[in-house]
Amino acid sequence: MSKLSRSLKFLIPSAAFAALAFASFDAEAGIEACGNINLSAGASCEFKTSGGCEAACEPASFELACAGRGSLECRGQCGLDAEVSCTTNCQPNCEAQCEVNPGSFDCAAACETDCSASCDADCSAKCSADANSAECEAQCSAGCEASCSTECEAECEVVPPSADCVAQCNGCCGGSCTAEANFDCQIDCQADLQVSCEADMQGGCEVQCTQPQGALFCNGQYVAFDDVQACLAALAAELNIEVSGSAECSNGRCEAEGMISCGATMDPDRSFGGIMALFFGLGLLGAARRRRD
Repeated sequence: MSKLSRSLKFLIPSAAFAALAFASFDAEAGIEACGNINLSAGASCEFKTSGGCEAACEPASFELACAGRGSLECRGQCGLDAEVSCTTNCQPNCEAQCEVNPGSFDCAAACETDCSASCDADCSAKCSADANSAECEAQCSAGCEASCSTECEAECEVVPPSADCVAQCNGCCGGSCTAEANFDCQIDCQADLQVSCEADMQGGCEVQCTQPQGALFCNGQYVAFDDVQACLAALAAELNIEVSGSAECSNGRCEAEGMISCGATMDPDRSFGGIMALFFGLGLLGAARRRRD
């Protein structure tokens, strides 16, 4: 996986606690605290509380959220093992990639890259006869990539980072090839769940629109969560945020780089727990930047 600069920004007017959040980052595995949604590089995320929030709660906005949920629900129904021919072909290439720099090899990232590479072609073939092929391919690709993420995470999480390249690639190729073997089953299963999922997501989305923090959307896609703090904490953990800066305040509103109180500065070494307390306890504008070495 390429290593890109990432950022996370929050805006909270003090009176309403409505918020906007922006983020750009690499493709990641499904984030469980955020409904197992699979977020991709360059995503822009915002909380909406009014001015069209309910209107944004439409079926097209639930594509990734339903794919994330469906990949988990359908995994129990789609239990085919990886094909030997697939793992045999995958293993040498994976090991060669790993051996370049074993210490920095990311099993899950390599697995997702390998697995997702075939999603577009597989979905194009599967949807070629569909009356609405564009919509079919979009939903199929979302489901395929969510399945890749779920299988790769499951196979790679049991492999310790200190493992050698053979073990790392056993996990990587096992996840990718298992997802490939279950492609048809996963996509058909997720399609069957789509209508009920969209109805459920719409209800949850409209309820969140009425809540102080609002409903969260990334590139127009709804992000489901049971606990907003847990979801934002999970995003921040993925982004490894850093905090710094000073505030400028006027008319009861603070603008700052870093989550800080009006007229004060924040220690850059403050823990994320303290940052989240400020985030939800005060009406502030904050920006947090993340850098991967």
